Amino acid sequence: MPHFPNRIHSKLPKVGTTIFTIMSALANEYKAINLSQGFPNFDVSAELISLVNKYMQKGFNQYAPMQGIMPLREAIAEKMFDLYHVNYNPETEINITSGGTQAIYSAIAAVIAEGDEVIIFEPAYDCYAPAIELQGGIPVYIELKAPDYHIEWEEVKKLINHRTRMIMINTPHNPTGAVMSVEDMKQLVKITDNTDIIILSDEVYEHIIFDGIEHQSVAKYPKLAERSFIIFSFGKTYHTTGWKIGYCLAPANMMTEFRKVHQFIVFCSNTPIQYALAEYMKNKNEYLALGKFYQEKRDYFIDLIKDSKFKFTPASGSYFQLLNYKDITDEKDTDYAIRLTKEVGVASVPISVFYHQPVDNKFLRFCFAKTNETLEKAAEKLCSI
Repeated sequence: MPHFPNRIHSKLPKVGTTIFTIMSALANEYKAINLSQGFPNFDVSAELISLVNKYMQKGFNQYAPMQGIMPLREAIAEKMFDLYHVNYNPETEINITSGGTQAIYSAIAAVIAEGDEVIIFEPAYDCYAPAIELQGGIPVYIELKAPDYHIEWEEVKKLINHRTRMIMINTPHNPTGAVMSVEDMKQLVKITDNTDIIILSDEVYEHIIFDGIEHQSVAKYPKLAERSFIIFSFGKTYHTTGWKIGYCLAPANMMTEFRKVHQFIVFCSNTPIQYALAEYMKNKNEYLALGKFYQEKRDYFIDLIKDSKFKFTPASGSYFQLLNYKDITDEKDTDYAIRLTKEVGVASVPISVFYHQPVDNKFLRFCFAKTNETLEKAAEKLCSI
């Protein structure tokens, strides 16, 4: 067999295996309770599973339209009008994707070119920067201010220049659980007004928001909506992260560019699941009640650990709770997360890995999208420290 030199120039030389894979593997190895990776461990709706099976049995097993099936796009348009009083055209402004991550990548690939700058707020979900770098773009990092992880808008203004092509936001926020306010949105309007800056708004936790706080989708703000890709996830909403179905909304001219890329990454998404979701979305309470469902989970978890040595501010959204361990040890968060998994038997995610250069505020992220039994067992171990 002829030998060819195996010298490959890595396009992502600093990227390794994601922290979620690492910590889940460690949890499996040490039989620890896995509160690291963000997935529910309770059952999916039996009705939704039955609907998927129904459409498989009816023969809906071939390619869906590249844009997604029309009944599902129409259901999404109806939801957006009901919740945010905004009209999205299901023909030209809505596209079904194979999960939120694919939607984010496709949006970035559609509009970011060599040398374009993209503002990212850290700690940031780990798929953002690599997607930018793969297009030759330049991530520009702004640190959210602990302990409440708010945006300092004056810092944003100073970094805007003629190369700024995109600002990425995420609300409710992963990993911190912070939520952007009306004032945040007003500041974003001011900063981007009369510019060509595109917004990518990651809103996959839109329904998982607590304490009477109202989700501030960029769709509610006409001056933001006209320049925004908005990303959503059925997996987060219906506890089906393994199905990898999401969607993207954008004005028609931006969606045209999105679809040019999307069609060559996945072409289309799972057909019978799309039909099942279109029918299941008719029961609007399933997503409208999600905030209450997860707030009960959050409250139960933090009540169980209130007497532990961990300090916390209850998360405002998402299904993650940050715990500060500074009263327990001075160890780096990466080291303590590993030791906590091995010795205590609870796996978490260290927050420093969500920064391009580690910032260690002694926070670990715990996923509370778990059964009460799982949360009780984890809390007992955490309280034993």
